[in-house]
Amino acid sequence: MNTRQAADMEPQTAAGKVLWHFTMSLDGFVAGPGHGMDWMTGFSFRPGLVEEYAGTTGAVLGGRDGWDAFPDAGGIYGGAWQGAVFVLTHHPEDAPSAEGVTFLSCDVAEAVRIALKAAGGKNVEVLSPTIGRQLLERGLIDEIDLHIAPVLLGDGIRLFDNPGGAPLRLELLNGDRAATVNVRYRPATTDPSQSVR
Repeated sequence: MNTRQAADMEPQTAAGKVLWHFTMSLDGFVAGPGHGMDWMTGFSFRPGLVEEYAGTTGAVLGGRDGWDAFPDAGGIYGGAWQGAVFVLTHHPEDAPSAEGVTFLSCDVAEAVRIALKAAGGKNVEVLSPTIGRQLLERGLIDEIDLHIAPVLLGDGIRLFDNPGGAPLRLELLNGDRAATVNVRYRPATTDPSQSVR
């Protein structure tokens, strides 16, 4: 059994993959209410992680709600990434034009095909829970890359929201494929020396 921890996961490679990629709260939210991202402050990532994903990403595919909340293609990876951004929408006619952004109104499979072509052999990052779920249902997601933040949001936009749907089993790529991932936290406001026993 491979006992490597998530922090030791193999670096992402530019291999023309379709990645569903998010930082996620421990309770499964990728954004707060109204696509709020203020909860993302104060966390650290392993050194070089942002540069790794910026270097392996050729195109980004997102949804209209997320774009409307954060209409700045230059802000992806804090400005460390430049490339083609595609926003899938049912109403492209009222989308304000933005440099480097193409608004698509097509089937999700066609949107991925367009994004993969633009990615030029690098990866396409799907930055939309809704689009990611649709692609997953069609077998068009190659990997789900999650960075789990030590926070419980309790409300917001879930990574995978599929009420009434069947569970979808996943294979862990770093370690035992059928294993659970074990983490242990305590509330940050709790001083363990002050606990009552």
